[in-house]
Amino acid sequence: MQCSQSLHLDYESRPMSPELRQRIIQVCDQKVGSKGAGVGLSFYAFFQNRNDNPQELMSAATWWIQAHELDHFEKAVKIREMVLSELRCSQD
Repeated sequence: MQCSQSLHLDYESRPMSPELRQRIIQVCDQKVGSKGAGVGLSFYAFFQNRNDNPQELMSAATWWIQAHELDHFEKAVKIREMVLSELRCSQD
């Protein structure tokens, strides 16, 4: 996946925190480890059942829905690779 500068303005003004990125990678790794490479998930998988951090939830939703126009369920391996790719791009 190549670095892209075509993200929506809303996403750029509400980037994901390093903690959220790490949680996404961990959850994806756990899901793939327990259910295999074909497992799908939604952005809700990265949060508790209660809404204790609405800003972080909105950040994930904005990344998922607006910036990348992903379906409700996506493969965990795809999401993990997208987040890792963005991390690599931000370090360049």
